[in-house]
Amino acid sequence: MTWLDRLHGAVERWLEAERDQLPLWLPVAIGAGIVLWFALPRARSWTACGFAALAMAGLAAAASRGGRAAAAIALGMLGVAAGLGLIAWRAERVGASVLARPAVVRLDGEVLRIEPLVARGLVRLTLAPRSAGIDTAGRRWPLPQAIRVNLRAEDMPHVGEGGRLRLGARLMPPPGAAVPGAYDYAQTAWFTGIGATGRGFAPVTVLDAGRAEPGLRAALTAHILARLPGSAGGVAAALATGDMGGIEQADSDAMRAAGLAHLLSVSGLHITAAVGATMAVVLRLLALVPALALRVRLPLVAAGAGACAAIGYTLLTGAEVPTIRSCVASLLILVALALGREAMTLRLVAGGALVVLAFWPEALAGPSFQLSFAAITAIVALHEHPAMRRFGEAREEPRWRSLARGTVLLLATGVIVEAALMPIAVYHFHRAGLYGAVANIVAIPLTTFVIMPLEALALLLDAIGAGAPVWWLTNVGLQALLRIARLVASAPGAVSSWPVMPDGAFALMVVGGLWIALWRTTLRQWGALPLIAGLLWTTLSPPPDLLVTADGRHAALRLVDGRVALLRERVGDYMRDVLATNGGVLDASLLDDAGDARCSADLCVATVVRGDRRWRVVLTRSAYPVPADRLATACRGADVVVSERRLPRSCRPRWLRLDRDTLAQTGGVAISFASGRIVTTRQRGDDHPWVDPPRLPAPAFSRSAEAVPTACPGCVPAGAYSAAGHRSGWRGRAAPSSPRAGNI
Repeated sequence: MTWLDRLHGAVERWLEAERDQLPLWLPVAIGAGIVLWFALPRARSWTACGFAALAMAGLAAAASRGGRAAAAIALGMLGVAAGLGLIAWRAERVGASVLARPAVVRLDGEVLRIEPLVARGLVRLTLAPRSAGIDTAGRRWPLPQAIRVNLRAEDMPHVGEGGRLRLGARLMPPPGAAVPGAYDYAQTAWFTGIGATGRGFAPVTVLDAGRAEPGLRAALTAHILARLPGSAGGVAAALATGDMGGIEQADSDAMRAAGLAHLLSVSGLHITAAVGATMAVVLRLLALVPALALRVRLPLVAAGAGACAAIGYTLLTGAEVPTIRSCVASLLILVALALGREAMTLRLVAGGALVVLAFWPEALAGPSFQLSFAAITAIVALHEHPAMRRFGEAREEPRWRSLARGTVLLLATGVIVEAALMPIAVYHFHRAGLYGAVANIVAIPLTTFVIMPLEALALLLDAIGAGAPVWWLTNVGLQALLRIARLVASAPGAVSSWPVMPDGAFALMVVGGLWIALWRTTLRQWGALPLIAGLLWTTLSPPPDLLVTADGRHAALRLVDGRVALLRERVGDYMRDVLATNGGVLDASLLDDAGDARCSADLCVATVVRGDRRWRVVLTRSAYPVPADRLATACRGADVVVSERRLPRSCRPRWLRLDRDTLAQTGGVAISFASGRIVTTRQRGDDHPWVDPPRLPAPAFSRSAEAVPTACPGCVPAGAYSAAGHRSGWRGRAAPSSPRAGNI
């Protein structure tokens, strides 16, 4: 017997011992195919991987000698091919054309969805345009099939879904990631059919009021917010309808920092509470009727009522992917209970994952899917472990010992869930909470057994006008929950900031976590190796030294002391947060305040020391023209030049020039000076449909150069239009100093 035969025999014995766990890897294989589609940029790579997976499946099936190894390889490769096919088909089916370029238009649109953002004083509308948009020059702009705009709450008229509005809006194509590692809204918009986004403005005219009364979800949300103002009402609405628009930003940030944000997103915890409460109430009420108790299987009837509650709650809260996943899992659990099988197993989790991946394969790339499935997988895997089963099994013991045992189980569950979720949170949000396990020990029971039952009772009593006392009690519970979040969030070291996690490090940690969770024999311990490798890779990955957004308007530079400084003072909260978190810090300062930078109104020159080398960076930060000779001199002495404009040919830095033309090809850029590594949000030849989507034709647009005012005689202002309609930078002879040029 050769060593190859011995190895094959050892693998077969191992797979025979793990035969009950093998089906759990089918959704993992399908997910691997989906990940390949997102990770590989070229369409020919997707095709090659699909055919390679099918070929490997065929070879494994042909070489099979009745063992499990070949069958597992064949099914796994078929799963990979299926994943590639599912995501490719989905991306092709849902795609739609997007707006050609930013525009300000008046439009008529049918209201598809209304989302009140009460805490921000806004209403988010999803509209289906019913005519072309008209700009101030009378040009007609073809509009995409769906657009999303934010409208001030005071400008929002009384209209329901299905109604029609006429309003003005400043629209733009769905933006991609501002910098590497940031949220890519263009990808999300592609799969949701949104072709433009922006801000609406008055006057808003109602052409058709649509449904006279708001839908059940909107009406219930408004009712709860009227009963409980402020963030307490927003949290209550989130628990009942999934609408988080009423939560103030500070409290939302505190919930996230404290590791309690999962309580606001309707998922497994909420569905379980609704199903459990429904079953308990129905079972006890039916048991009061002797004729039914003697002739009918009441647990089966209660399970049917619980299934109806799960489906109804899912529809009420908007049927988001995490809610659907939880609903499917709950229904499978109820079926298992009806059949007398073990209720909560990893096979049910795998079944829920298969349903979601079959209908919404793009969900795998989002944090919602990853967080929810990681949490439930970690919980079930922990409690299926023989040691945990022995520790948690019922026994005759004093009440205090039983309570202590339950507390230990809850704490262990919280720690495991936090450990499972932390890599995902760091990968997507670049932040991680440290005290979430402790906060959840109090917050989860408070929400599940106090707040949600009280809120449900208050809503029922409101039908007869007697809900006020219960609403007061509900508010007490909600205020306690918010106080826990604020206390934990304000604790020293509650939130740690991380730079962008490498994709390879995240993949290693995911593989290691799945290996530990899904196997049962001692070989599961080998999953610690990729976990540790991924953690070390993440820890040793330095944050970028320079971040530049895709439009070139904003930049962030890492200073010698580790702080991140922003180029512009006027930057929105969202962009400030993006630049800070992707730079690996919690907050950012201003480049004007940095000792190793000199700034005027138009230019900043900064010096960055990395190792034994000094890097000189020049950044423009205004729309005013800078004299060409002075700019050329600054460029010659710089290693990197960053500008939102098109720079003249005379601007030749020693290493890298990032102007409008370059950034149009690269997108956002992250630079590490020590290694010379440059990461961009766009890759040449990327065939993903949202990178270069089909665009609607735009009206011709030209502008005479004579109509453009200039503060710089002898040169054309950056960004001006020439008589031929082309954008231009500095042209002609060198210009005298601009009044705003300052000294460099």
